[in-house]
Amino acid sequence: MTTGRRPKTRLGSLLAALAITGASLLLGLPAHADEPSAGASSAPKENPKVDLILDVSGSMNTADIQGKSRISVAQNSLDEVIDALPAEAEFGIRTLGATYPGNDKTAGCQDTKQLFPVGKTNKVEAKTAVATLRPTGWTPIGLALRGAAQDLGKGDATRRIVLITDGEDDCAPPDPCDVARELAAQGIHLVVDTLGLAHDDKTRQQLLCIANATGGTYTDVRTPQQLTDKVKQLIDRNDDTYTVNPVQTTGTDKCESAPVLTPGVYSDREKFSEHRVYKVPVKAGQELRASVSVGLDRAVNRDYGVLLQATSATGQELVRGTDAGSTRTDVVSTGLRWSTNDSKGYVTTSPTSSAKDKPDTTVCLVVSNSLAPQAGVHTDPGMPLELTVDLASASPAPEGAAMGLGRGWILLLTLTLSGLVFGLVSGWIARWRIAVWREN
Repeated sequence: MTTGRRPKTRLGSLLAALAITGASLLLGLPAHADEPSAGASSAPKENPKVDLILDVSGSMNTADIQGKSRISVAQNSLDEVIDALPAEAEFGIRTLGATYPGNDKTAGCQDTKQLFPVGKTNKVEAKTAVATLRPTGWTPIGLALRGAAQDLGKGDATRRIVLITDGEDDCAPPDPCDVARELAAQGIHLVVDTLGLAHDDKTRQQLLCIANATGGTYTDVRTPQQLTDKVKQLIDRNDDTYTVNPVQTTGTDKCESAPVLTPGVYSDREKFSEHRVYKVPVKAGQELRASVSVGLDRAVNRDYGVLLQATSATGQELVRGTDAGSTRTDVVSTGLRWSTNDSKGYVTTSPTSSAKDKPDTTVCLVVSNSLAPQAGVHTDPGMPLELTVDLASASPAPEGAAMGLGRGWILLLTLTLSGLVFGLVSGWIARWRIAVWREN
């Protein structure tokens, strides 16, 4: 019995070792950053801000949401939203169509004002101001968006506009979609979320366009509770949107004149079928990790793609990442990893004395797209682009994986041979014992 147990114990050990080796290969080795990304560990300098735009035009009197008027549903929802605001919330309210009762369209289309300033909220005052609103005038959404952006101001904090309306803009120009793109292109990190209380296609398309232009969301509101829940969700989400706001940059068409990027998150705009180039210095023993997302903020033709390339300063491609779509998504994203190599062609896991003396490698990141606009779609400004850059200790994964795979095959071969030998020896012993038993 003792003789039989020992091989089983070794067999269990070998299986355990093989399992651990396999798990290591599947999971890969963790990468450790040389240094934190720019601003990655720093908190926002100010609290995120939200400005809610409420449509108080004449059509908000319509009673078609579970038998209640649109304005009463909006007022009741805002009461609950204001009650639930945390003490530190920076919240404000702007109206459109709330004060001018006449028929002069020129005057009515200027009717937007700040009802409650963005800042720490006095809940009693805010709820009282909302309760006094009565549907009155026109629907100057584009002008209200510009006003809300001014209400929020500029700075490092996340900024969100929540637009509640029951109809499309009847005062253009300015066209609200153009205004949304204009605001997004300013690089003030502004997101516009839209909530529609009416369900006609023209209103839906316009609100979708506004939201898509800034990376926001559109919600087709059907019930009072849905409106309340969605507004609360958007305000809560504003606190978690970014811990580091993207830095606005402008890529060029050549590596020589491209902006130099350090680890961080960057925003830019890229036109249809354009190339944008950025430079990243990579030290010996470092690994460059980059990703790009391009937002489809307007109607594009089917079958498109986005390409992110890392090239040398002379234009030689080092590595690439691609993503493709067919208009069934509102963003396309891809990424890549590249590191400096030692003389053997393996990844340098840590800088040696000779590696430290090597000059930085200038890597050119090239973002290009095969997007094409549908007929009648504006091409300016370009599509919103967000680029993430990080530099970490070069991962030993390529070398480690190859060696680990080799060790795995050795273990497997050892296990096979051990099993074969054990089987032969066990069989020989069994036959010898049977022969002895027969003789006795």
